Amino acid sequence: MIEHLTLTSAQLFHEIRKGHITIAGNRKLKIYGLLTCWSGKRMKKENRVFFQSEKEARNAGYRPCKNCMGRN
Repeated sequence: MIEHLTLTSAQLFHEIRKGHITIAGNRKLKIYGLLTCWSGKRMKKENRVFFQSEKEARNAGYRPCKNCMGRN
């Protein structure tokens, strides 16, 4: 898990491009979702964390977002 506030914009872009970040989560709500999710984009940076995979998010105790991942 990587906290958003620990990354610069350039580092974040680089980690996403390399595939090290594929999922974003809300630390307070314990929800994870796609990087393109509209509700995830509205999240405050201090609450946002990143994961490499759904498995990593689930192992950290997070559940899927109903907006973007509820269709799966």
